Amino acid sequence: MNRVKSKLRSQDTVFVLNPNFSSPALVEYMGRAGLFDAVLIDCEHGVADFERVEDLARAARAAGMTSLVRPWSSDAALVTRYLDCGVGGIQFPHVDDAVHARSLVDIVRSQRGAQFDDTLVVGMIESGEAVDALAEIVAVPGLDALVVGRADLARSLGHGSESRHSDVQKTVDRIIGIVRSSPCAAGINLHRWEEGSRYTDQGVR
Repeated sequence: MNRVKSKLRSQDTVFVLNPNFSSPALVEYMGRAGLFDAVLIDCEHGVADFERVEDLARAARAAGMTSLVRPWSSDAALVTRYLDCGVGGIQFPHVDDAVHARSLVDIVRSQRGAQFDDTLVVGMIESGEAVDALAEIVAVPGLDALVVGRADLARSLGHGSESRHSDVQKTVDRIIGIVRSSPCAAGINLHRWEEGSRYTDQGVR
């Protein structure tokens, strides 16, 4: 069973490591430290190629963690290739409406078949457009979690790099409230570790 999916189904909180270095040794070391449930392999902003993604996914499995890839595109062929690397799930950036969300779930379902229920499907809410469509997005079957990307959200709302702006924070709180009332788990990219308790108190998992 996918460790993250199992914990989410039990209403537990999941911690995901987003390393700046695509090092399999680092992933395995951090996994064995027991602090994290998953590792995010960032191929939207990172440099890992397909072979390195496969190595990172293998290191995560060896340490008992789930591996998630964030692709630079939601192209079906690209997502399929990442899934073939043995990752435990996909974290899709820039999910702006329900039609897009449904198409992403369908890509994973088509590729994974009978293993779909053991594959994590995560979307990122990073724009005002996505916030406006959130009630429809959370109703898409097959989405396990929706993660708030505050940096892109702040830019979308006209606040540049001010991800801690009060308007941004109010929007984040609104997103969390909507997602919490749905079958999806609410997640957030944590820029400062000390903010974690604030969000877990809100029900972010």
